[in-house]
Amino acid sequence: MRSRTYDGDLTPPWKKSAPAPEVPAEPDLVVEEAATGFCGAVVRCEKTAEGLTVTLEDRFGKHRVFPMVPGGFLIDGRAVTLVRPQGAPKPRGPLLSASGSIAVPGAKARVARAGRIYVEGKHDAELVERVWGHDLRVEGVAVEFLEGVDDLPSIVDAFGPAPGARLGVLVDHLVPGSKESRIAARVSGADVLVVGHPFVDVWEAVKPSSVGIPEWPRVPRGQDWKSGVCDALGWNMSTGEAWARILAGVRSYKDLRPELLGAVERLIDFVTVP
Repeated sequence: MRSRTYDGDLTPPWKKSAPAPEVPAEPDLVVEEAATGFCGAVVRCEKTAEGLTVTLEDRFGKHRVFPMVPGGFLIDGRAVTLVRPQGAPKPRGPLLSASGSIAVPGAKARVARAGRIYVEGKHDAELVERVWGHDLRVEGVAVEFLEGVDDLPSIVDAFGPAPGARLGVLVDHLVPGSKESRIAARVSGADVLVVGHPFVDVWEAVKPSSVGIPEWPRVPRGQDWKSGVCDALGWNMSTGEAWARILAGVRSYKDLRPELLGAVERLIDFVTVP
């Protein structure tokens, strides 16, 4: 009797979904990014520290960069996987990280330094990880979550900053005369650096064009800012869902405003000084 070999996967054939077909990302090919609905023509493909990306240009001339993930795009409503065209020129020069620094491919995370960075707010921490995560791992800088600036004095006391263990802190809405500025002045010193951005919330640190909006709306004083933004933009979703939509538009430092870029770069330089 002839022996039979059985496939370990017992899923019926009619229930198996075929993988999305691969389509070369040729210039001017029009596709829709599945997660955001952004529709545009292919401008270029690039290799980054996080993998291959494709830049799309919509009919208004706006550019957006997306990772080339399997099944991540639609053509005529059908899911496809964009791949680099054959014969596409290889990128020249050094590979860059999302922060614009020279990436170190395959680098393992360095043992954490004694110095570290505290970031006020969950969304702020996620944004820092999105853009500077590679750099922080290479430098061995740990990032801690600061729930509120009111806790900062006790955190500084418990940390015990020293020349070999510096502490950097990123604070929201750090403007002269504010409560945040008074607390920052109280804890700052030779081994403690507190910096911030002028925005009411870190959402505003993301360029409106990267989110697909003309500008960040003004929210009346006394109203919850995040909810007010969602209402003004007609986003019928929770603030958590809104943040996921905003974060999806951030691919590199180019999607952030310089006020935040400068603040984070100062902190990294401060805590990594030999």
